[in-house]
Amino acid sequence: IEHELPAAEADGTLSATENASPESESGELQKLRSERDALIDRLARSQAEFDNARKRAAREQQEYRDYASAEAIKSLLPVIDNFERALSVSSSQSSEFRTGIELIYKQLQDVLQKLGVKRLEAKGQPFDPRLHEAIEMVETDKAPDHSVVEELQSGYMLKDRLLRPSMVKVATNPRHQ
Repeated sequence: IEHELPAAEADGTLSATENASPESESGELQKLRSERDALIDRLARSQAEFDNARKRAAREQQEYRDYASAEAIKSLLPVIDNFERALSVSSSQSSEFRTGIELIYKQLQDVLQKLGVKRLEAKGQPFDPRLHEAIEMVETDKAPDHSVVEELQSGYMLKDRLLRPSMVKVATNPRHQ
């Protein structure tokens, strides 16, 4: 392998780096290698931090999209409550009116289901303070202790997040006290 000789200065002397001894060149080479290794390490860490930040941002954006409609859905819940109240009242009104109300109710339920809203089933379930709001304790031996005997207002979940807890009456069994 041919090596090119360093060019001499105009006055015929070699530059300072060319005059350096092999020991100082070895020390400088070692210093450059350690700097290079440190820079490569910093680059790898920066890339990892960037990837983590990108993933975190994507996750936060997805969560925002999943739950952005929560406020709109919360405002629809009283409408559903009124539909349920109207449908629970038996009257001598025409069956066509009732059929119309039932169709609107079903349509609204379908829209909410497509948005990821699920109605919580509370009656007969064990009382769960994360999902239920106890309004009254009812002494009874017809239901297990601490179970929901009546649902006064339905609770709803949006995907895995509680929108509104169910308002319930909870059984207390006098035999278990």
